[in-house]
Amino acid sequence: MGERHPYDAGGTGMLGYRARPERPNGAGILVIPAFFGLRDFEMAECDRYAAMGYDVLGVDYYGDGWVASDMDEAGAAMGKLNGDRRTLLVRTQAALAELGAARTGAVGFCFGGKAVIDMARAGDLQAGVSMHGIYDRPPWETEKMPPILLCHGWNDPLATPDQFVEMTKELEAHCDDWHALCFGGTGHAFTNPAQVSDDPGMGYVEHSAVRAQAGAEAFFASHLIAS
Repeated sequence: MGERHPYDAGGTGMLGYRARPERPNGAGILVIPAFFGLRDFEMAECDRYAAMGYDVLGVDYYGDGWVASDMDEAGAAMGKLNGDRRTLLVRTQAALAELGAARTGAVGFCFGGKAVIDMARAGDLQAGVSMHGIYDRPPWETEKMPPILLCHGWNDPLATPDQFVEMTKELEAHCDDWHALCFGGTGHAFTNPAQVSDDPGMGYVEHSAVRAQAGAEAFFASHLIAS
C-alpha cells in the first residue's frame, strides 16, 4: 500500500499518492486522475502498478490534495484548469520530475487522459495510455510523440468517433508507435466500477475495463521494462 505524498509544482503545494514497489523493475508510472481529483480508484491503480514493480505517483493537478464533492464542483474545477492547459502541463511535469524514474510512462483517466496526451504532445514520457480521454488540442504545437495507447469507448459522448479520428490523424503525423483499443457498447468512464449509470454513453463496463487494463499492462511492459 502506498501513502500520501507532498511535492511542489511551481510554488503550489501538491498532495499525490506514492506507491513504491517491493521488487523494482526500474520504471515509473504516473497515474493521472479523472476530473474529481485523486480518489480511491486512482490510488488503487497506483498500488496495482506498484505490485508489478513500477515506482508510481498518483498525480494531484488541483493542489493541496483537493477532491470535488459532487459533479458540479468537479466540472467547475476542471473547467478552470482546462482553460489553462499550460498550468495543467506544468503540474503534470512537476509530478514527472518528482517521480524521477529513468523511464516513465503515464496512464490517465478522462480529464487525466487528456493530460497524458498533452504530456506526450510536449515530448514528455516514454509511453502514455489514455483511458477514455478527451482529444481536443492544446494551444501549442505537437512535438514528436512517444508511444501512445488510446483505450476508447466508441459510444463516448465526450470523445465522439469524429473526434477520435482527428486524434488518430494527429498521431499519424507525430507518433511512430501508436495503437488504439476501441470498445463497442461502451461510453465514458468505463474503467471505474464506482461509475454506475443507466446511460449507455456513461459508466462502468466490466469486459471493456478488463481488456483495457490488460492492454495497458502489456503496453507498459513492452515500452518501459528493459528486456
